[in-house]
Amino acid sequence: MAEQRLQKILSQAGIASRRKSEELIVNGRVTINGTTVVKLGTKADSVRDDIRVDGKIIKTPEKHRYILLNKPKGYISTRNDPQQRPTIMDLIPNVKEYVYPVGRLDYNTEGLILLTNDGLLATTLTHPRHRVQRTYEALVSGIPNKHALEKLRTGIRLEGRNTSPATVKLLKSRNLNNALIKITIREGRNRQVRRMCEAVGHPVQRLKRTHIGPIRDRNLKTGKWRELTDRELQELQKVLRQAQG
Repeated sequence: MAEQRLQKILSQAGIASRRKSEELIVNGRVTINGTTVVKLGTKADSVRDDIRVDGKIIKTPEKHRYILLNKPKGYISTRNDPQQRPTIMDLIPNVKEYVYPVGRLDYNTEGLILLTNDGLLATTLTHPRHRVQRTYEALVSGIPNKHALEKLRTGIRLEGRNTSPATVKLLKSRNLNNALIKITIREGRNRQVRRMCEAVGHPVQRLKRTHIGPIRDRNLKTGKWRELTDRELQELQKVLRQAQG
């Protein structure tokens, strides 16, 4: 088999995302044929070479898993947490494959999140260049007026640069105290939706992700998970191919 970059091999083997795999390498946790590798860009042959992470040999997963989870509030979107808080892995105890979350949802955010051991799909889905849509429903304080909604659509200044244009719709105002808005973004900055809403004077009270690209499921109960169907996987892969151009 032809040589590939080490971080790509780790990602495809389901060890971690491409970015996290790079961290593993830089931190000296990866060896090739007994030699620790810390240089990014190092290439290896996943068939010929003995590649290990923390002393454990890696193997290309026999079966890819694509899990859709409806995350509740109060869970961390990582495989483990140094503070011993509950993680989304606690919600899928019977999944034996080494899957990991594709992107993340904040501790207090609920909704859909994907987990997989398909490193290529995970990397493609999360890469900023591909601008895969993610849709949220946000219960916000107060009722945003037309000016506030337009600012959310056109871009909010965060960390010295504007957010990309978003699709925003006022779904309903329950009373004078709060309103439910639907917002679709194409980038994934830290706590982006919450910070955007705060910037226009309407802090988020509750936030739920309802779509990941073409994937949605309003019938999936909070805290439950299921496999993606073949059709959903095909639709997702189609979106990713289009995003890659």
